[in-house]
Formats: sequence, C-alpha cells, structure tokens
Amino acid sequence: MVGGLCARRLARRSRSALIVALTVLLVQTLIVWNFSSLDSGEDRENGGSSVREKRDRVAGSKAAGSDYFQHDVQRQQQQQQQQQQQHLPPAGKGTSRHIQQPDGYYSHRPKEKSRVDSNNENSVPKDFENIDNSNFGARSQPHRQSVGATSSKQQREHLQEKAHAQQQTWRDNSPSLGRGSNEVLPVGHQPLAVGNNASYPGGRGGAGGSRQHYSPPQAQQAQQAQSQHRHQHRRQATAAPLAVTYDDPPKCEISGKEAISALSRAKSKECRQQIAEVYCRHKEGQLMPEAVTRYCPLEGKANANVQWDEDSAESFPSQPVRIAFVLVVHGRASRQFHRLFKAIYHSSHYYYIHVDQRSNYLHRQVHSLAAQYSNVRVTPWRMATIWGGASLLTMYLRSMADLLAMRDWSWDFFINLSAADYPIRTNNQLVAFLSKYRDMNFIKSHGRDNARFIRKQGLDRLFFECDTHMWRLGDRKIPEGISVDGGSDWFLLNRMFIDYVINSKDDLVINMKRFYAYTLLPAESFFHTVLENSAYCESMVDNNLRITNWNRKLGCKCQYKHIVDWCGCSPNDFKPADFHRFQQTVRPTFFARKFEASVNQEIVNQLDAYLFGSFPQGTQSLNSYWENMYDEPDGVASLSDTQLTYFHSFSRLGLARAAAPLQGNPNDHSCRYFPMGHPVSVHLYFQSDRFQGYLVKHHATNLATSKLETMETWVAPKKNFRLSAPLSSTFSRLQFSEIGTEWDAKERLFRNFGGLMGPMEETVGMQRWNKGPNITVTVVWIDPTNVIAATYDILIDASAEFTHYRPPLNQPLRPGVWSVRILHHWSPVAEMHFLIAPLAYSKHQPIRQEDTLKHHNGPAKNSYMEQSFHGLNPVLNIPVSPGHVEQAKRNAALTGPELERWLDSLVGELWEAADVCAVGPTACPVMQACPKNPWSSLSPDPKSHLGTARADGRIR
Repeated sequence: MVGGLCARRLARRSRSALIVALTVLLVQTLIVWNFSSLDSGEDRENGGSSVREKRDRVAGSKAAGSDYFQHDVQRQQQQQQQQQQQHLPPAGKGTSRHIQQPDGYYSHRPKEKSRVDSNNENSVPKDFENIDNSNFGARSQPHRQSVGATSSKQQREHLQEKAHAQQQTWRDNSPSLGRGSNEVLPVGHQPLAVGNNASYPGGRGGAGGSRQHYSPPQAQQAQQAQSQHRHQHRRQATAAPLAVTYDDPPKCEISGKEAISALSRAKSKECRQQIAEVYCRHKEGQLMPEAVTRYCPLEGKANANVQWDEDSAESFPSQPVRIAFVLVVHGRASRQFHRLFKAIYHSSHYYYIHVDQRSNYLHRQVHSLAAQYSNVRVTPWRMATIWGGASLLTMYLRSMADLLAMRDWSWDFFINLSAADYPIRTNNQLVAFLSKYRDMNFIKSHGRDNARFIRKQGLDRLFFECDTHMWRLGDRKIPEGISVDGGSDWFLLNRMFIDYVINSKDDLVINMKRFYAYTLLPAESFFHTVLENSAYCESMVDNNLRITNWNRKLGCKCQYKHIVDWCGCSPNDFKPADFHRFQQTVRPTFFARKFEASVNQEIVNQLDAYLFGSFPQGTQSLNSYWENMYDEPDGVASLSDTQLTYFHSFSRLGLARAAAPLQGNPNDHSCRYFPMGHPVSVHLYFQSDRFQGYLVKHHATNLATSKLETMETWVAPKKNFRLSAPLSSTFSRLQFSEIGTEWDAKERLFRNFGGLMGPMEETVGMQRWNKGPNITVTVVWIDPTNVIAATYDILIDASAEFTHYRPPLNQPLRPGVWSVRILHHWSPVAEMHFLIAPLAYSKHQPIRQEDTLKHHNGPAKNSYMEQSFHGLNPVLNIPVSPGHVEQAKRNAALTGPELERWLDSLVGELWEAADVCAVGPTACPVMQACPKNPWSSLSPDPKSHLGTARADGRIR
C-alpha cells in the first residue's frame, strides 16, 4: 500500500515536471520565433510562392497545422533514410559547422534579365515574392498577447499561428541540396560528400563528386572527443511578458497580428498610443479614402517623348530655366558634399539644404557653407528621416512649401539630390535641356504591371511611423477611381505641378496626402500617382534623368528591417569600371548615384575631370580623402566606450612618438607631454582608396613650458594578415582575411574601419578569394589565452569572391590579441590577428574595478560556445599555458594608469604612430606644423575647397 502511494506521488510529480517542461519549451519556441522572424537579414526561398500565399499557410487552422507538422516529421525521416543509404560521412575533425552566409544571393529559379543601365529606382527587390515580409515578432521581449479585451480563444489561436510560423521558419532555414556552396556546414546535419575540385550540388556548378574529408590521426582522435558537440546560437533573454500601457485605453479591440507585434516592439508609450489610435481609426473606416477623383482626361499612363541631343548646350537658350536644388543630406562626409555642391553650383540657381536631425556635425558644416553664398539656405527645421518612412515625404512637401513662399527666389524646376549623387553632365547642358522641356515633369515609373508593383511595394498594407520606425499594422484597400503609380523617389518637377501639389484643395491631392501618410516608401509613389491622375498627366516624362547603380544580388539583403517592417533594396556605389556608363547617350541622363568617397574616390575624380577638366599637375591631395568621425562639439557621449578607449590610447602613442627623438637626453623635456582631456577631433584617412588609419587631434601639456598645445597624431594599422609560405600549389585562392564589425554585405567592406573592437562586440570573419576550384577550408578562432573559441568549415565554390560569418561567441570576449587560422586539409594556409581592447571607459567615465572584472574576465566558465574545442589544442599545436590564464585574470582587475599601460601595449602590437604634427604653436623643435604635412586633416584639399563664384557663375 505504501509502495502504491509512493508510485502515485511519483506519477503526479512526473506529470507536473512534464507540464512545466512543455510550458518552458513553448515559451522558448515563441521567443526564438520572434527573434528569428524579425532579425533574419537574408532572403529565403519559399518554392516560388507569393508572400501572401506563404502568410496564408502560416495562419492556417489547427487541423491543417497538425497535418503540416506530421508532414514535416515524415520529410525529415525520409531525409535521414536517404543519408543513411548514401553512407555520407559524419561531420569531422571536431569542427563546429555553421551556415556560412554567401556573399551573393544565389536564386534557384530562372534569373531575371537585368539591364545594365536600368533606371528603375524601386527600393524593393525584383524577386520580392521570394522574400518573407509576413512575420514580425517582438525583438526585445517575448511576444505579448492580444491587446484589449482579447479572449482566451483568441490567445490560443494566436499561439497556434506562431507555432505554425515557427515551423515554417525552420523549414525555410533548413539545409537542403538547393543551398549555395559558400557555406559553413551546421552541426547535426550530415555534410554532402563533395570532391575537392568538383562542383558542389546546389551551387552554380554541375554535379558534385564524392570524397572522404582528409583527417590526420590526431584530428580523428579530436573528432571522437568532440562528437557530442552541438551548435548553440546566442541565448536570448527570457524576461516575463510586459503589459502594453497607454495614457488612454484603445477605442477598439486590437486583434490584428501585425498591430499586436508593433505594439509589443514599440519603445515609447506615446508611440504605442499612436499605433493603437491609427489601428482603431482604420478598423472603423475613418482613416483611408474609399474612392478618389481622377482628373486626367487620358486613359492609361501618359509618357511624353523627349529627345536628347549631346550638342544642345552649344546654343544656350534665350530664357534659361532656373533650378531649385533641394539637397537632402546626412552623415559626416562633409568633403564629399562640398565636391557635389561645387559641381552643381551656379549663381543663377538656388540651393535649399535639409540636414538630418541626427547629423549635427554636418549641419554645422552646411551652415558655414551657406553663409558664403546668397542663393543658399538651410532649412530652419530638421527632421530625422528614415529609409522608407512617411517622414521623407513630409520633408519634401515642407521643403516645396518653403520654396514657393520665398518670393525672392524665382525658380522653374525642383530637383532633389543627396550627398551620394553627382552630375554626369554640365550645368549648361542641364539648363538647355530643361529650358526646351520647361512644361514637362520628369519622374521614373516602375513599368506596366501595377498589381505586382502594389504588392511588392506594400501599398496595400497600412504603415505608421513613430519611434523612428515604420510599423506595419495590417492590410488596406487601394482607393477606387485612380491608377496608382510609382518608381523612383528622385525626380525633376516643374513649378506649376509643385504649386498644385502644395496648394490645391481638390479631392485628388487631399486624399492622396491622407493615403500616403500611412504608406511605406511614400516618396516613391505619391508624386507619380498625383501626376498621373491630375490634369497635368500629359506632362509626365517616364525618365528622372538619373542613372542608378543597381546590383540586386548585393543590394537586396533586407538590410533595413531594423527600422522598417519590410524588405528593401539599396543601390551600390559606382566604381571606376562603371565610368563608361556615364557616357551613354541613349536617353537623357544628367545625374548618377551612388558615390561614396570612403568606398571609392577615384570614380569621383574621373568624373570630375571629365566634366570640368583635370586639376593642374602636382595639385596636392588629389588622391587623399578625409572623413570626420568625431568633433568636439558633438560631445564624448556621441562616442562608444570602445571608441573613446582607442582614441585616448592613439593620443598617447602620438605623445610617445613626439618624445622618441629625445630618448638620448633625459633632461630635455621640450618634446615631452602629459595628455589633457578628451580628443578634439578624429578623422578617417584614405590614400588612393586605401584606409591609412586614424587622425586624432588632441591636447597635451608641454613638460618644458607647462603650456597647453594641440597636436594631431596619425595612427596607422600594422599588417596583421600573413599567408603561409610556401603556399600549396593546390590552394592559392585566398587573397585576404579580416575580422571586424559592421560588415556591409552590399559594398563588401567593414564600416568599422580598422576594426576598433571591445569585449562586447559581435565579430565577423571575412575572407576574399580568387576564382578557382571548389575548396573547403577550416577556420579556427583562438583567444589570448590559447582557448579555441570557435572553429568551422567553409565550402567555397568556384566563383566565390567573398565569404563572411559571425560565430555566435558568448560575451564578454577576453581582451587581448586574438588569432584566426585558416587551414586546408589541416595544413596552415593563413593566419591573422585582431585586438579586443580592454575598456578604459564605462559610460564615458574612467572604468571602475567592478566593471573591469565584469568586462575583462572573458565569458562564463571560459566557454565561448556550449561545446569545448579543448581537444583540438594538441592537433593544432596550440599549448595551453596556466601562466597566461593567471596573467589574464590579474589584467582583468587593472584600473587607472596600470590599465592604460596594458591597453597601450596591446594597441601598440597592431597600431603604430606614423607621425605627429602641431596644430598651433609648439615648443618641440622637431614637430612640423600640420598644414605642411600632406596626411594631416588640416592640409590643403583643393577638391573640396569652396571659393567665390567666378564671372561665369561657377565655382568648379
């Protein structure tokens, strides 16, 4: 009897434990789904079905979901049976195998034919149907359930939907034979047997060969020791769900999945209140117009035909048009903006400049520029516009209203430009052309398939902007009575149409402003739709007179999902190989985009010389480029603790460089200094399109005179990548490898130039390849104490140029010099080093010991991933020294001057003070003045220097 009682108790406990385990599993599943559905930055194939069809599948019934799960289990079992039948080798050599993000997106359906000089500026992918825009879960917390009076039944249905969506996400992300070959194989999946030089199934080559992966005896032992390892993605917080709070409760029940997701992710209470109000107004039919009046007398889309004559500028018009340029700029590339301004400036035209609210440094530079010219003004207001946001259209409409109100500015055309634009024809040619067609409006349309454009542009979805984010709230209907059009948000519009858009009170203009206030990418459609349906429709020319550098394979990476609930594309920068495209005369083109001098300045130099003639031979700084990264008025709060740590260390390296000539005379203090205060400014320095280092301007007290001096230090990176010599004749593809952060997959470079990294960075490994035979390499990450933090295999197909991967390392990373080894058949191919700097500042204040112990001790249990790679140390001949571990523990407790000495010794291993110069008076006799040093940010730069207008009205 006692035994029976114990058995019943045990059974109850087992049931309770099972229920708790299932509950925890469900919560974790929902959290993982939320993060994966939102943060996945890559295109996903869905078998060619449309996004709407995919969303309908995800939101299926409970019964359908059960069938779906059962079908998926059967599919996995079939795959396992097929692998067993093929006798595929297991994942070998103790390496953790992860999905490697291919640099290019390889679609497995017929490729769309693309025109080299396509002028379609649509900011959405052409293969939109294969990109998942359907699920946006909470990013920072578990998904909150229905808001308002949501019933338990609705909650259950919501959980079912999320479970179905999770399963769909798993299926979409699961490895398959259709995956490109530039990848790192995941743990838990059998690798395909591929020949070393054979094409890899799923890549762009032919059928794959079969081989056993080379494995030396030591590696086989390590493989057995590591056979139980499993890959673990970065663990997500499992905080309890937070209630959505409002000042006023919603006026309706908010039950839409997308609206609930937006509410759960919005940061401010004000934004949540606005989202709820917009949703309820839309639900009650008070937000969108149902029908709009069309005033165009034509059926279909008008497109006036215009002709381009290269010699049209030879006979200048008797009544030339005057242009109002609206320059929409942001960032810190002031010198590139100056070059654009010089190229388009003429005293007969007008320049109205809007600087993003977050770009204070550039705003100061633009104000200084405007003070020099009477026909240049800066908007007295500023907005924080975002990609795809309604704020961009608001900014344009407000700028147009300002221009119409300026009675002293008599202009005929409105042209919008960004700092990434540049003219490809002269001002005279542009004026001659527009004078001939002064009654026309130049705007680029998407084409003829309106239904597809509406779908891929998201015009049938309701969006709302707040908290500098564009939230998707549900579906909506296109108003009846009009034809919706759209394309590029770069245009040339005449004054008559601008006046109509701003001042008309007719049904079309009023209702289109209502409709596009809640629209994604509204500037890419509003002006098109109003023009096509208005009485001005016959003035439409389907050409915005621009050429845009579209590379859909690289530019469509869903890179804006952190600010917009949608996938979009961005054009690439022009390079010198593209120069011939500017000389085409098939159609009228006067501007091109995009250009970035920090990526490639040579193309701008070529274009500038083509338009205006070359600078005199021997002109200084023609191949140099400087871009400001920090300016004292910005305040140190604009810098991260990692940046502040590095810049102070760079300054101290400069002071040591200044004192170097005096080492033989310890009594001479004329060039010895004591550092004072934070840096004054920091610039990126490029020469011939190669990053040369940082230029740090800083204060210091001269020990001989006790006076404060200002100097600028050039700190250059040391070479830290080394190919093994002699390189195997069968392996010569690797060109370069680098570790960094802020990887730009579109331009294929790290935006964190020089790799300034601290313990809390999410590091990315990049490799650049020559074309050649298919190969597999092993990448090994080693921390400063010789702990192997990560290792993975990369399969590189014959045409791959770049590969990159971010191993999910547990933080904090141990400070010190890390190494990364690249192996082929377990033979060394290359090795590189990178620095994880210990932080000297925390929250912009000198770091305290409790913070150093938290940030500098490495990850918990010294484990960067769930699996340990300790068994590989003897295979790779990497000795583990207890002395190094003990020294690392002592270093982790350092603060003050001792911490700075340790930091400077580490920085000195990968950086060197190349030179130092004096900004003002100095007591150091060997220090040159900065304007005399060609590397200094204070040296002359004729390319971006702005002077007074000449007699012909031009600067350049």
